[in-house]
Amino acid sequence: MTVRIILADDQPLVRSGLRVLMADCPDLEVVGEAATGAEAVQLVSDISPDIAVMDIRMPGMDGIEATRRITAGPAKTRVLMLTTFDEDDHVYGALRAGASGFVVKDMALDDILAAIRVVAAGDALIAPSVTRRLIADFVRRPADPPERSPRPVEGLTEREREVLTLVGHGRSNSEIAEDLFISVATAKSHVSRLFTKLGARDRVQLVITAYEMGLVRPPR
Repeated sequence: MTVRIILADDQPLVRSGLRVLMADCPDLEVVGEAATGAEAVQLVSDISPDIAVMDIRMPGMDGIEATRRITAGPAKTRVLMLTTFDEDDHVYGALRAGASGFVVKDMALDDILAAIRVVAAGDALIAPSVTRRLIADFVRRPADPPERSPRPVEGLTEREREVLTLVGHGRSNSEIAEDLFISVATAKSHVSRLFTKLGARDRVQLVITAYEMGLVRPPR
């Protein structure tokens, strides 16, 4: 199945480079481009792509606000944040807005392509260089009750706790399967049950819950 993608970045050279990169990938198709957050929101409304690759800093409506509007709308589009910035505040804002992934532009091109595929498959992905730091910062910050209500933790099996711990470390379903010597289908089944039991919207929320439960410890 071909993953339909829009590219949202105010730098034409970045969009062009990504488009050329994906042209050689038969499973990826760029179906639209946007230079502002507002254009990205409109594109998602018009064509409902599978993935929006979104820069954080753009003129007018930035990528974080665009992500918030996209994830609050009816489209099933997942947002992968692509930026040169990996400061906590930017990533934190992206998480709050509902982004399904976060990578930085200086990652290897193959890693960026892999990130798109991971997010399209339903896994959330955050650049390894910032995963533990940003999530640890997230769980330390106060939030209004509607934004972060306590998650139930009772009723998890030992295996589900193992899977949640690995999710907390940023592992994908295939990596979890390898770590636990189980099939990918079984790993997906465990993750799906975690979504239901913990009331999590997406994989990023599972990572946060893993920290809140103490399964993954914040860095010192």
